[in-house]
Amino acid sequence: MTLFSSAHFGAAPPFDPQHKFITSWLVSPAALASIRTLLALYALFSICTSLGFTVSSGDGASFLSFFTQLSYIGLTAYYCAAAVQTVAYARWGRYPLRRWPRTLQALHVVLQSTMCTFPFIVTVVYWGLLSSNSFDSIYDSWSNITLHAMNSAFALFELLLTNAPPAPWLALPIHIALLGGYLGVAYITHATQGFYTYAFLDPANGGSGALLAAYIVGIGAGACAVFLLARGAVVLRQRAAVRAGNLELAPDVRDDPDDSEWVEVERPGPAARPKGGTRHTADGEKGAAPAPAHAQAV
Repeated sequence: MTLFSSAHFGAAPPFDPQHKFITSWLVSPAALASIRTLLALYALFSICTSLGFTVSSGDGASFLSFFTQLSYIGLTAYYCAAAVQTVAYARWGRYPLRRWPRTLQALHVVLQSTMCTFPFIVTVVYWGLLSSNSFDSIYDSWSNITLHAMNSAFALFELLLTNAPPAPWLALPIHIALLGGYLGVAYITHATQGFYTYAFLDPANGGSGALLAAYIVGIGAGACAVFLLARGAVVLRQRAAVRAGNLELAPDVRDDPDDSEWVEVERPGPAARPKGGTRHTADGEKGAAPAPAHAQAV
């Protein structure tokens, strides 16, 4: 097993044998499907409204330059995907992600881990460093509450009220790589559009690059801390749910015909069948019937 195999990203076969990604210890699958659908629709409405207002104000070119919008798009994508999978499970007792390629399963797990980490970083950084003039208008108030506060509420719901398992450890370096990649986006934006997406990314602030380095290292360390806290919360939630008897696990995948692996074999023709007919073995396979007793003696 290689380091970057799907198993290390939470997609080991069989994927999610206990159906944890689409169940909750608190509510039924149908209720969870309804909640996720409502959250997905609200998130989709919010990000589309934000895009519309940004374009109408003439700043559409910079919409994808902000980490807030990028992380909220990820949150929206996850909730839309999770809603579809949960609705399928609530309706038919199985969900299609389990039959999809391992790569897509691993990407779903990593996306879920970012949705449970990045919103907290956005909330802390925004309200700690950037929240001046957040309530100048009704739209600004709604937008900032939705994108910079309710995003963390969405993440808390996923962390505390579902049966989703802890994020795989390899998700953490991916989170750090994504944050590092965003630095590239921010400075490309400055080079092409002439402004810094966030004031603390300007090396001129503070009179030297030392403060900038401190911000970058601090946010990276904060991301690690948030990841560990989120993962720890999930572990504690699972233990508490099992101890309280509120965690009902679905049957193992070996009992689920949806995940059986079928192997095609060639059906023997009439000429290939042994004399004496066929018999059924204990495994359900057909084999040659035993010869009559008088023919066994030689």
